[in-house]
Amino acid sequence: MELLSPAGDMTCLQTALDAGADAVYLGLESFNMRVGGARNFTRETLPEASERCRARGVRLYLTLNSIVFENELAAMRAELTFAKPFIDAAIIADWAAAQACVAECVPFHVSTQMSCSNSAAAKFMVSQGAQRIVLARECTMAEVAEIARVTAPAVVEVFVHGAVCVAVSGRCLLSHDAYGNGTSAGCSASRGECRQPCRRKFHIREIAEGEGAVAEFVVEPHAVMSARDLCSLPFLDKLVAAGVGALKIEGRARNPEYVAVVTRAYRRGLAAIAEGAWCAELADELVADCARVYHRVFGCGLYHGRPGADQFAPDDENHATERKAHSGIVINWYAKAGAAQVMIQDRELRAGDRVSIHGPATGVVDLTVASLRRDDEIPDVATRGNWVTIPCVEKVRVGDKVFLIEKL
Repeated sequence: MELLSPAGDMTCLQTALDAGADAVYLGLESFNMRVGGARNFTRETLPEASERCRARGVRLYLTLNSIVFENELAAMRAELTFAKPFIDAAIIADWAAAQACVAECVPFHVSTQMSCSNSAAAKFMVSQGAQRIVLARECTMAEVAEIARVTAPAVVEVFVHGAVCVAVSGRCLLSHDAYGNGTSAGCSASRGECRQPCRRKFHIREIAEGEGAVAEFVVEPHAVMSARDLCSLPFLDKLVAAGVGALKIEGRARNPEYVAVVTRAYRRGLAAIAEGAWCAELADELVADCARVYHRVFGCGLYHGRPGADQFAPDDENHATERKAHSGIVINWYAKAGAAQVMIQDRELRAGDRVSIHGPATGVVDLTVASLRRDDEIPDVATRGNWVTIPCVEKVRVGDKVFLIEKL
């Protein structure tokens, strides 16, 4: 059972490695479904990302999963050729990309954008060289289990956590029509540039020419097309029993603490299932843990049935139970003393505060401030414009950002 985590940048990648991911997926600057939201990697940073993954025995997948137009075939092939030495597989959503992978001898996984929702389609894709099928998000639990059974030994992968698109497996023209300005690919979800108009507030306005006042209504709840975020922890044991080979966490556009918290939660869940220690109480604990970071209202996706009113969020608000506020930066780390020196730039720090330290080489380090020290002083509060040392056994680096974690 592979746990697959998102990496929008190097900090998120390091965080996923430290949190226990078996594999990570990332995109370069083009031909992927998050070119408009995630930070993404470059040809300069991909080799380092690959080196970090291989040092941990973690697999690295490249998202090459946007549609490809006729005049882009050569560029798509060039990107794959460049990435080949650094990746374990490509995630594709276009048969031209599949053909390029076969020609380049690069293993490929069929993305959920290809909407594979039955065993006949899955077996055909495997016959064309696919090593893995990421099923359409419309599949129910029973359908997932049947497809996994029929297509074995090919690996079936499913999404378990994160944002869910209102469209069929993420294919939608709403953003393209609303913001595309008549161009062939402007702001298209199929090109990774979605502006998410489905998450917005809507008005209904009467069309009445020459009749004076025009009626206008606000649609309530306003998020009529905004799907709930998927959280599979309450039924994680059933997904494992269904025979899937990989569990994917959505979120290449989300922040490092999301990657850290969610990856750790599913890692703990899978370990408990393997040890025979899974229970409803642990599931509730892990859901509450994931609720600390950014999320919309949680839902179960379509694993238990086709879309209905309960699949949609009443709003598009962040329902996280915690938030982070920038406090300062690390200006030194003392290995022997196990302490970090922090320059306070914004929020003050006090003993007992919870902080999160983020950096591209560090990933995410969470700790509770046990004490404050400044030379021989033990201040009650670390104020803006001053430095302070705090106990920190885990290695952090100069320039890492320090955030104060506040409960909401």
